[in-house]
Amino acid sequence: MDLRDRVAIVTGGASGIGAATVSLLTAMGSMVASLDLQPSAEAALSIEADVADEDALREAVRRVQEELGLLKLVVLNAGVGSFSPIRSMSVDEWDRVHRVNVRAALIGLRECAEAMSDGGAIVAVTSISAFTPERGMAAYSTSKAALAQLVRVAARELGPNRITVNAVAPGATDTPLFSSTAQLPGYQERAAARAPLGRLGRPIDIAAAIVSLLSLDWVTGQILVADGGLSLYSPIDPMEALEGP
Repeated sequence: MDLRDRVAIVTGGASGIGAATVSLLTAMGSMVASLDLQPSAEAALSIEADVADEDALREAVRRVQEELGLLKLVVLNAGVGSFSPIRSMSVDEWDRVHRVNVRAALIGLRECAEAMSDGGAIVAVTSISAFTPERGMAAYSTSKAALAQLVRVAARELGPNRITVNAVAPGATDTPLFSSTAQLPGYQERAAARAPLGRLGRPIDIAAAIVSLLSLDWVTGQILVADGGLSLYSPIDPMEALEGP
């Protein structure tokens, strides 16, 4: 799919992966709207909205089409993090994370798909945490796992409408959301060292994967892992015994 002159929505487009995606799509000639609680400096249209609010999201999609034209590309990127062991996690914390990471994605998927009367492409941003059981990450991991499955179901349902639905699963990526891990001694260094490509991801790395999926007409229902190989790490790798400390 040629992305020039295509109308796009990026949720969470004001910072991190979302901002990098807005920038890259704009550079490729798309007309991009950012939906975020914060304003976007680069988007053609910046709408400040709570994407988990049905009425606000519906009105935002209507406004995008009124001001920019027929919607063709959607990136469901808005998300929040969480770190809490199960035994001390509050239901409020669970609900906070799932409200943004799953509820908002469902609403965005539904409303945007309804607006895509001439087909299009949707990419959601999940995480490798969706399939790695990390302690303290129950709320976040389950929300991202739910999002991954939502993408697969949506791909089956929306295929007849000529809408592709895929997801990108980042690993450790240097974003404002990830910056809170700086308080965990050595965490970021270990993540970078365990990735075969030897560093943390950058927002533009993930944006490039997102845009690649948006441009593919014959790929749907897939989860593209963009983590520099971090999820290939094995804690029982026998070669470590031969390599020494």
